[in-house]
Amino acid sequence: MTAAMAENMRPVEQACYWLAGRRREADPPLVGRREADIAIIGAGLTGLWTAIFLKRLDPKQEIVVLEQGTAAYGASGRNAGMLGEGIDHSHELALVHFGRREAERLAGLGVENVRDLLRFLEERRIDCDLERTGQLHVALLPSQVGELRGSAEIARRLGLDHFRFLDAEETRAELNCARYQAALLNPNSCILDPVKLVEGLKREAGRAGAVFHERTRVTAIEKTGGGVRVRTAHLPGAVEAPAARMEATGVAAGRLQAAAARLKAAAARAQGAVAPGAAGELVARRLILATNAYTHQIFPRLLSRFIPLYDYILVSEPLTAEQMSRIGWRRRQGVTDTRTFFKYYRLTADNRILWGTSEAAYYPGNRVDAACDHSERHYAELRDSFRRHFPALGDLEFPYAWGGPICSTTRFTPFFGSAEGGRILYGLGYTGHGLGNTHLAGQILAHMALLRPSPLLDLALVRKKPFPYPPEPLRGLAVRAVTRALRRVDAGGRPGLLLRCLDAMGIGLSS
Repeated sequence: MTAAMAENMRPVEQACYWLAGRRREADPPLVGRREADIAIIGAGLTGLWTAIFLKRLDPKQEIVVLEQGTAAYGASGRNAGMLGEGIDHSHELALVHFGRREAERLAGLGVENVRDLLRFLEERRIDCDLERTGQLHVALLPSQVGELRGSAEIARRLGLDHFRFLDAEETRAELNCARYQAALLNPNSCILDPVKLVEGLKREAGRAGAVFHERTRVTAIEKTGGGVRVRTAHLPGAVEAPAARMEATGVAAGRLQAAAARLKAAAARAQGAVAPGAAGELVARRLILATNAYTHQIFPRLLSRFIPLYDYILVSEPLTAEQMSRIGWRRRQGVTDTRTFFKYYRLTADNRILWGTSEAAYYPGNRVDAACDHSERHYAELRDSFRRHFPALGDLEFPYAWGGPICSTTRFTPFFGSAEGGRILYGLGYTGHGLGNTHLAGQILAHMALLRPSPLLDLALVRKKPFPYPPEPLRGLAVRAVTRALRRVDAGGRPGLLLRCLDAMGIGLSS
């Protein structure tokens, strides 16, 4: 293993740029027995927005949130921090999945959702390095230019007139990349720090009265006469975040940090802290699963409706003023390209380049654990891709590299439902669009839990489940076959029989 590879295999708390800057002690684990009106499992964006909207609808409800690690440890803190309006992955897919009338509704709702989310952040003064930069969807092949024009026309027909088409010269004036053939600009998109967003939402939920127990692993969910019993165990500090962001300085730094964490844990035990494995029990009238790609680990029956995947991201060292001048990027837009396996990228507040890939990895057996947090194959491909896009920055180093779990459905939108006679509720499956869609999901789940009417509950994505995925071993075989087919399309080929069949089923992977 090379030094670079070893550096990229650090614990995700050090390898993820957003998590490495964290400065917060974990909330105490659940030990002993307690009761609540509504329990939420998961202190990511879904769980936090749900707690906030529950307290807004009924401040008297006692809300308890359980988190296996610490808030933002999962996908909510490992994403690119690019906030967009999309509820489906594209307006074209919304038409395929839901029809014209519902697609119009989703298009308008996406704009309204982002507007309301930003208003909340402004009113509550949540500082998450938000920048209203807009987003460029760029074409890399001449054949994709027509696709962008078609996308702009479909958006217009659905009532959205704020998209702007840019030709090659206009696009390269925004970001100097010779590969760009054209772009579609959405001025309403934003970039932000997702961990700062999570921490800000957690503070707001806490101020409203929600109670948090971190490092609390759910070991069993049981029905009771009038609700649900959740059994838990205290999870030791294996995911303890460092006190401050440190530049990646290799394996030695990681070892020093790990030693410091062990000393801290030993000191806590000496002071009578909670012992690892200490049991807890939470009894609630209703339970909300806000666990997204981790859901099957505690509630396996939902696994047929989603597939857990891993996206991978690099973050560079800060760019100098001279390096910035080579590429422009004065308006700092987020960028995605139009391939099926697209690259997405943006600048951080301190002018680092975040460079990620949507060519997600599936780990057989639906694995979601720390062993999946790194993929040198993906990192090498990301570095090569960056150099092809920006050869003038070919010597740029990327000291941060990590993976994060996403939860994909066959229609690329979340789904919602209930189990055990309404005792258990769930919402999951954001397929990479969770930064904005969790704001909607929180409202939907809060209304479901309190049996309150809402127009959101009439959405087709709430009322109808996505087409199921096959079980293993067919699941792994299907993923590999579809991946090969999509790579051929991204290379300029036409969709083959497999993708055409999936299109006919309404899955629309090649759209």
